Amino acid sequence: MTAPIRLVLADDQELVRLGFRMVLDAQEDMTVVAEVSNGRDALARATTGPGCDVILMDIRMPIMDGVEATRRIVASGSNTKVLVLTTFDLDDYVYAALQAGASGFLLKDAGPAELLAGIRAVHGGEAVVAPTATRRLLERFVPLLPVSGDGASRAQERLKVLTERELEVLTAIAQGHTNTEIAKQLWLAEATVKTHVGHLLAKLNARDRIQLVVLGYDAGLVQPNP
Repeated sequence: MTAPIRLVLADDQELVRLGFRMVLDAQEDMTVVAEVSNGRDALARATTGPGCDVILMDIRMPIMDGVEATRRIVASGSNTKVLVLTTFDLDDYVYAALQAGASGFLLKDAGPAELLAGIRAVHGGEAVVAPTATRRLLERFVPLLPVSGDGASRAQERLKVLTERELEVLTAIAQGHTNTEIAKQLWLAEATVKTHVGHLLAKLNARDRIQLVVLGYDAGLVQPNP
């Protein structure tokens, strides 16, 4: 029998943690191994404490926020994945969390089915943000977090390893298109698009589709709506 997914709930509101825990502990393939109320403790749990597979990370927490905690978890080389749970209309730091290496985000008012599917996807190495949702997110938040000139130059330098077709696919991904949409747009088979996406992930050393979108924005392949 496969070991359950070990989860850590990182949120400074006890009632929020309690609500999530009731749903998660009822699943045969999941177990909540810890609850923490700040980013510092989430970081410690991911890097020095008993192991965990996925951290459900709030953004706004005392001592250390979720963005900084995510950045340090990823930088540490930990295998722990971060799934950001946020209030979309209030948190202006979601994009920063994705840049820091979060594997995706969900709204705090997501239904149980969406939450559970998201956790399983992240644990399996996938992104949990649908392409259309990614597009809406970045159009909202990228203007608030502009990339520096050096950052844009570094991003553009990374893209030099790509073929012309791979660059076209990356641009379409950054625009928020699904594989099916990309296939129609570029007159390709969907299986071919999936192959190109795999090449992009490997060549750009990106963990998931979200990081490809962020890189596309950083490099200036697409611009967010004002």
